[in-house]
Amino acid sequence: MLRALIFDVDGTLAETEEAHRRAFNETFAAAGLCWHWTATDYRRLLKITGGKERMRAWRDGIGSGPDEDGIAELHRQKTRRYGRIIACGEVPLRPGVAGLLRGARAVGLRLAVATTTARPNVDVLVRAATGRAAGDIFEVIAAGDEVAEKKPAPDVYLLALSRLGLEPGQAVAFEDSRNGLLSARGAGLDVVVTPSAYTAGEDFAGAACVLSDLRGWLDTARQSC
Repeated sequence: MLRALIFDVDGTLAETEEAHRRAFNETFAAAGLCWHWTATDYRRLLKITGGKERMRAWRDGIGSGPDEDGIAELHRQKTRRYGRIIACGEVPLRPGVAGLLRGARAVGLRLAVATTTARPNVDVLVRAATGRAAGDIFEVIAAGDEVAEKKPAPDVYLLALSRLGLEPGQAVAFEDSRNGLLSARGAGLDVVVTPSAYTAGEDFAGAACVLSDLRGWLDTARQSC
């Protein structure tokens, strides 16, 4: 029996990636670093999960840039800058997400998050998009900085399931990317994929279904997608 829904955040709950890219570029400029990620650059970098990991990959690719302490500090500054961007309320939930969250709670389904992003990013997005604290909506929030390996490893989904006290067959995951799909499938979960602006066209083989958005999903959850 389905007992819980587990959501990715970036690209799934909301189209946040352009806000992330803006925050990275503004942070680089403020630090006097001659880095700038175009949309094409960022689409490629999103194959790598984690902001610090993306910066390391960029540094190593061009052969110069901050050391590990510098990367960590840039990421802290970027997280604060992203929070300010999101707090302005310019990034709404994707179509169908708010209704699904309300409907799931109304029928007694538990809600959780399993994300690569840092917990402060979850908090600021949910607060800006819903007017409520993330912890008031999601019973469990498992974030990327709490696990040894980020997506596509299954660690963050396994952590969410452990905190929920559920088996994989009792929950469904919602993702927008191939890395997220692989992570959730690795934890034994069925996965509903709603491709985002940056992940459209990726290989979603293995998903239970691929939908343009989540409107009406709850009403048809017991039917084949």
